[in-house]
Amino acid sequence: MKKIAMKSALATSSLLAAAVSAGAHAEERFALFDLGSLDTLIALGASDQVVGYPKQTMPGYLSSLEEGDYTDIGGLKTPDLDALAESEPTLIVYTGRQGEHKEALEAIAPLFDAGLTGDDYLAAFDDNVRTLAEHAGLESEAEDALETLHNEIETQREALADAPRTLVVTHNDGNYSLNEHPVIHELLGVEKQAMPDGVEAETFGERSFTRLSPEAIAEIDPERLLVIDRSAAIGQQPLDADELRQQLEEAGAANAEVAVLSPALWYLSGGGLQSLSLQIDEVVSALGTAPAS
Repeated sequence: MKKIAMKSALATSSLLAAAVSAGAHAEERFALFDLGSLDTLIALGASDQVVGYPKQTMPGYLSSLEEGDYTDIGGLKTPDLDALAESEPTLIVYTGRQGEHKEALEAIAPLFDAGLTGDDYLAAFDDNVRTLAEHAGLESEAEDALETLHNEIETQREALADAPRTLVVTHNDGNYSLNEHPVIHELLGVEKQAMPDGVEAETFGERSFTRLSPEAIAEIDPERLLVIDRSAAIGQQPLDADELRQQLEEAGAANAEVAVLSPALWYLSGGGLQSLSLQIDEVVSALGTAPAS
């Protein structure tokens, strides 16, 4: 009888501990500077645990948040520390964009770095989703969402096995640079293109850029040119796609089809359950491959 009572007491204790843990997570108050993490929490059903995000740079797919009572915590690179503190977060989700403010942020609340680093994009993505879900007390929902997303990635990767020759570039104030985006090349398996002789990466600080002129793009000779428009994403003069097509034609790449991807989705967001799914849809559509059923 004593053993049975002991087991019962231990079981009750474990259940109580789990309930306390779940309750603590359910009370998490998220302030997020990472829009991908924000869309992950919304997808998991944790929007009521979000207290603030940067409203200045919201992609269209997150427009439903405008109806909620959330604090505007500044810009992606310019946090409003006073507003952030007033929102009383218990966890601040940030990335390298806010790196210079790290000390000030961690004086307000504990931090979670949502930057996707390392050689395995999907593994880093999964880790982020699981970490956020653990803080929100929604681990089961996260596993279901990840399973669905992984199946979608595999299905569309197979559909893109015979994708046209594809080059991805970033547009910035009339200039172009190579963008070997992991969603396109690593997750979806779209083949990277070799660079022409004389085209080399340039290093500025800790970042490297490979500039591409219309002539260099013509030499690469892609069948599809996907453009991520940084200028449009940050509110500057957007790409004139017709002018780019004319430049390519004059350079000898008249057959290259230009597709401009959603600027904010690709430059400001990404790395979230919703944004990654939307990015996959855009790539499949831009490469002229019907989504597999």
